[in-house]
Amino acid sequence: MSTLHSSVKVGPYEFSHRVVLAPLTRMRAEEGDRPGPLMAEYYAQRASEGGFLIGEATIAAPNGNGYLGAPGLYNDSQIAGWKQVTEAVHAKGGRIFLQLYHAGRQSNSQLQPDGAQPVAPSAVPHGGVAYTEAGWVPNTPSRVLTIPEIADLVESFRTAAIRGKEAGFDGVELHAANGYLFDQFLQDGSNRRTDIYGGSFENRARFLIEATQAVISVWGSERVAVRLGPSGTWGDMSDSNPEGLFAYVAQALEKLNLAYLHLIEPRVLGNVDDDSKDQNPVAAQLIRKHYKGTIIAAGGFKGHTAEAILQAGDADLVAFGRDFIANPDLPERLRRQLPLNPYDRPTFFGGTNIGYTDYPFYRKEEAVAA
Repeated sequence: MSTLHSSVKVGPYEFSHRVVLAPLTRMRAEEGDRPGPLMAEYYAQRASEGGFLIGEATIAAPNGNGYLGAPGLYNDSQIAGWKQVTEAVHAKGGRIFLQLYHAGRQSNSQLQPDGAQPVAPSAVPHGGVAYTEAGWVPNTPSRVLTIPEIADLVESFRTAAIRGKEAGFDGVELHAANGYLFDQFLQDGSNRRTDIYGGSFENRARFLIEATQAVISVWGSERVAVRLGPSGTWGDMSDSNPEGLFAYVAQALEKLNLAYLHLIEPRVLGNVDDDSKDQNPVAAQLIRKHYKGTIIAAGGFKGHTAEAILQAGDADLVAFGRDFIANPDLPERLRRQLPLNPYDRPTFFGGTNIGYTDYPFYRKEEAVAA
């Protein structure tokens, strides 16, 4: 049996395989940023007995959205919609973690309460786009968060975690990658602060550590995780010493005894240009030196490359995105080495059931023939 299809323990849970549904922004939430039956069907399709899913980036505070159609858990009215999702996953024998995020500067005033400016650690000009009723539009210039506002955001993550428990999730992952607010605090290309949230590695990691501890106060450490993107440049992200920074962050998170650390690996045409002479990717191979707990790796993996990173010991599970979008039965297809459905990129973000819940499972008669 391959390592990818062997059992593994994550926090208090035992999973029958190591194929994880990556957190994927699909922008199919209904009015009020509430999940509906379509989202429940999507997650149920991808659930399997003993399998593990990570929910899509979910807005933790009213000013935290960067994408029209993204779901939220910043008020109680959103709990019932998520209950549909978690109950559907549990009915299939799977487990699902809630991923909480705040877009920070990766937003537009059209998505903000009362048309306000997006917030950020520092007001640093940058590129990037947000998705609004007008489609993909440039981000609105951001304003600097005050220290009391940072404390309020930590509390927002705590209360969103409470709602996640009420909604029936099995744990919580904080999204500290992809140029969103936690990532903006971590990296000095976006964080120019001179107070306790800027400057040193410790100061820049403070917001993430405080929010993680707040969520742990709700869930316990073994049901809390963090996602990092050490090589990510999307959203004009950069750092003067990424290896030093993310080694420090990994060491700090290890002390919290998390369920797992989720790392985005660089890939061709992805968040790092592999041909660039200026990039020095930092991913699971480096982070493993500083983090001895459970690691989930994500980023363009196929069955054989997933097996390779597991065999190398640099990761314990592998999260799949695009192939899991197109193949709701991906764990079984990988296990039996069955052909995969191709994905349809234009339907990734927003829309209807097309490109969302209409991808076919492998037919039994085809499986027998194979």
